[in-house]
Amino acid sequence: MKVETSIPAIDFAFNTAKESFQIQAENREIIRAVRAVNSSGSLGDSNELSFSLDQQTRRPIIRIVNRNTREVIEQIPNEHVLHLADDLKLLG
Repeated sequence: MKVETSIPAIDFAFNTAKESFQIQAENREIIRAVRAVNSSGSLGDSNELSFSLDQQTRRPIIRIVNRNTREVIEQIPNEHVLHLADDLKLLG
């Protein structure tokens, strides 16, 4: 499993302490779930899940990635949704 660590999980400028702890707990749950899926082998030998945070929106991103080519096979949420979320954040 790949976990992107270059992006801080919490931006205290936008979140209260209570929200920050909740976000951290949710992210830990996602990481545990990603590890469980990867260790189960349910995606086959050539694919794995990866977890990261979008740099602009700080929303979690889950990807299915080919281990050999590093090609992104599927992403949740998709790029379009992330761009919409970023645009809405700028309007708010």
